[in-house]
Amino acid sequence: MPPSPPAVAALDPRQRDVLYAIGCGLTDAEIAASLAIPERAVAGHLGRILATLRLRDRAAAIVHAFDCGLVTPGHGPRRRAADTPSRTGARRPADRTPDAGLRISLLGPPRAWRDGRPVGLGPARQQAVLAALALRPDRAVGTHELLDRIWGMEPPIGNVVPVYIYRLRKILRTGPGGGTDPVIEREQAGYRLNRRAVEVDVARAEELAAAATTAERAGDLAEAVRACSQALDLFYGEPLAGLPGRFAELERLRLTEHRIALAQRKAEWQLQLGRTAEATAELSALATAHPLNEQVVALLMRALHRGGRQAEALAAFDRTRHRLGEELGVLPGELLRRTRQTLLSRGRSS
Repeated sequence: MPPSPPAVAALDPRQRDVLYAIGCGLTDAEIAASLAIPERAVAGHLGRILATLRLRDRAAAIVHAFDCGLVTPGHGPRRRAADTPSRTGARRPADRTPDAGLRISLLGPPRAWRDGRPVGLGPARQQAVLAALALRPDRAVGTHELLDRIWGMEPPIGNVVPVYIYRLRKILRTGPGGGTDPVIEREQAGYRLNRRAVEVDVARAEELAAAATTAERAGDLAEAVRACSQALDLFYGEPLAGLPGRFAELERLRLTEHRIALAQRKAEWQLQLGRTAEATAELSALATAHPLNEQVVALLMRALHRGGRQAEALAAFDRTRHRLGEELGVLPGELLRRTRQTLLSRGRSS
């Protein structure tokens, strides 16, 4: 069994402040403003935090901040950033009070909060029923479809789906004073999640990704990075961790790929903005988590090269080539080879 990460006490006071802010969901720019430090210094603090606590990436740091009690769900400085206008004067998509109403999080182990207080979701298959509904909020999901998605070829004995739905309704009921408004509605075709009664982090991440695209098209790359950062900050581990069934497995893969794509888009925009050190730090963590993803490694090589770290860029290629050969028995693809050749031909001229 791998050793446990060192305690937060191993960090200095400034690093603990940064970890707390990261756990609360603040972007690098917001952390810099809150702590009165340069934004580029935030990435440096994060790198030292990850190294000291032996954590993989920013998402792991967020989870650690919660696990060690440094951050309490539904509390923190994100509320102070609410209602801050964007450059265009429009209300930013992420500006909501995080501890109001019912929230369900699936971008990690499934969790839920009502008015900022954690809500237990019951056993894994019950959580899987909720996830199947939460990930398809626009239509009803029938009992047979739920059985296929969660139990597959080994259906349960007895009619358990209505039992799980009944329990989830009791757990998640909303309304003044814990009233009886159903979060899960019964329709002729099956069960549907009442989108008016709950906020789901997956839908929130998709909304923020769309906002980032809109900002890019408007030429506001700083706002695009901000929206992308907020979407990435919603991930706090492996999506749908611990949930059984074919549906959860496929959605876990889809959401992981979505997270990687978001991180790549953010890094591209950071490089265009000249925020090379920040992009390099985040891409390094991403490449460590996904060492066989050639698109990520190619982007990391470009970022290292732009920062004048030619030898490290070429070393990243060699490291990936070795792992591809050892683990998959393949050679680097065209993108990775072309990136290496481009860096060799340019030297440090870019």
